[in-house]
Amino acid sequence: MSRNTITIRSSATVVEAIKLMQEKGWRALVVERRHPQDAYGIITESDIVCKVVAFGKDPTKVRVYEVMTKPCIVVNPDLGVEYVARLFADCHLHVAPVIQGELLGIVSISDILSKSNFTLQPQEILLEQKLQLAIENAGISCAKKGADSIECTAAWDIVDDLQSEIAHQRAEKQPTTALVDYCKQPATSMPQRIYENWCSG
Repeated sequence: MSRNTITIRSSATVVEAIKLMQEKGWRALVVERRHPQDAYGIITESDIVCKVVAFGKDPTKVRVYEVMTKPCIVVNPDLGVEYVARLFADCHLHVAPVIQGELLGIVSISDILSKSNFTLQPQEILLEQKLQLAIENAGISCAKKGADSIECTAAWDIVDDLQSEIAHQRAEKQPTTALVDYCKQPATSMPQRIYENWCSG
């Protein structure tokens, strides 16, 4: 995200917003809250073009609050890049403020492309690696603690969560779970008790 953000008052004119955008080279401005419990707003170049220029309105007379989006969609700073990108895609966003109690910055499509390392570490590959490790750990946990143990159940829950996330990333339905695949192994390849408890249905 970009940390250097300047807010604008909702009562400011659109021409003031345009000047500020031009000075800073920004495509959007976060609109100040009127009080601590108020929501943030945002005014973008698209808002100005589509709601002011397209209708021939005088930008010296139109106020920011008349064309801004409020409340605006905000981003938690702890979100991974892929989740922010998915939010942008689902909501047709180009920019969003980053807020955690207070305004921390602003993130844009350009930030995602220029500042993230998704080309070096695609999330799908990292999740696949985590999944394989989780499956191994689940098998070991069940063998050591027993198929009806809390540890074994928790280990397979982790596997299920990872598989669900991978399916979500790929926008596809997971055909079978790792536990089902595990149970398809010959009974001799796993302890008999695990096979009976988990795989007998």
